[in-house]
Amino acid sequence: QVQLVESGGGLVQAGGSLRVSCAASGRTFVHYAMGWFRQAPGKEREFVAAISWSAGNVYYSDSVKGRFTISRDNAKNTVYLQMNSLKPEDTAVYYCAAGVQSIVTMRGLGEYEYWGQGTQVTVSS
Repeated sequence: QVQLVESGGGLVQAGGSLRVSCAASGRTFVHYAMGWFRQAPGKEREFVAAISWSAGNVYYSDSVKGRFTISRDNAKNTVYLQMNSLKPEDTAVYYCAAGVQSIVTMRGLGEYEYWGQGTQVTVSS
């Protein structure tokens, strides 16, 4: 069992930066692939970024590539999403997710077994 708690969301102006974090409980964090997803009002939850257990593989959606960076610190059981050059269209609730059993592409919602409660990120124009 893994519990995930996101933090670090908030309000930022367009062009600004924000870092959200996801703290995981459980001693097996190191075995899990971790992903960040987001959901804007009225829209489906979408993939943002993912990182393999060893951080050897990272993936980004086209909409955030070059602006966002995912990283993890297995000693701290924490995964981060550094968001730079934020745009109003980045406004959403950001969720972290953990998976191991069903991971294939690391981009699909169904591949992740555990989800956090989400943290709101609002980018003003």
